[in-house]
Amino acid sequence: MKKITQWYRSIRNIIVNPRRFFSKIVADGDIEESMLKAFIYGLLGGLLVLGLHLLNHASVTISSVFTAIIIVPVVAVAMLFVGGGLMMLVSEITGGERDWEIAIKGLASIFFIYPVILVMNALAFNCTSLWIISIIGDAYILFLFYNIALYCMRGRRGAVITVVGIFALFLLTVYLSDYHLGWLWIKNASAAISCYHV
Repeated sequence: MKKITQWYRSIRNIIVNPRRFFSKIVADGDIEESMLKAFIYGLLGGLLVLGLHLLNHASVTISSVFTAIIIVPVVAVAMLFVGGGLMMLVSEITGGERDWEIAIKGLASIFFIYPVILVMNALAFNCTSLWIISIIGDAYILFLFYNIALYCMRGRRGAVITVVGIFALFLLTVYLSDYHLGWLWIKNASAAISCYHV
């Protein structure tokens, strides 16, 4: 319960005052908690999506259960480390911290958004709703990424804005090209099908 309470306070602080929260992250040698966060949030996301399928009377197979309780959490942990590598690259470019642990801790703290995005994507029922949910989710992730790069990794503000702007431009290019179909398909295949008829 104490750990859950701490995580809840972290989420509240990230939403209310991200600058203050990320500025306090330091390396203390405890990277296991970051991995645990990613795994648990991934598991929560997988179970919530599975629950939504049950509520919608969709067929639940052994494969979908395995995906929810094993694949999705493992992918979350993998995303944490891939994101850590990307954050280290951004930090190098922007003149920030070169500490892997700080990067991992900063990213792990925002993994509460993972189950939220999984559920929101699953709730999309047509092309328009999937577009709206996808854009809002991607924009908020970029906002959090900006805060981590600036306040957690302590990069130079101008350089951080430039790098995040490049990421935003890349996403805009994806949305304005045919690649958006694949991007939306990854998020919700059934809703993305209707985009082929738009």
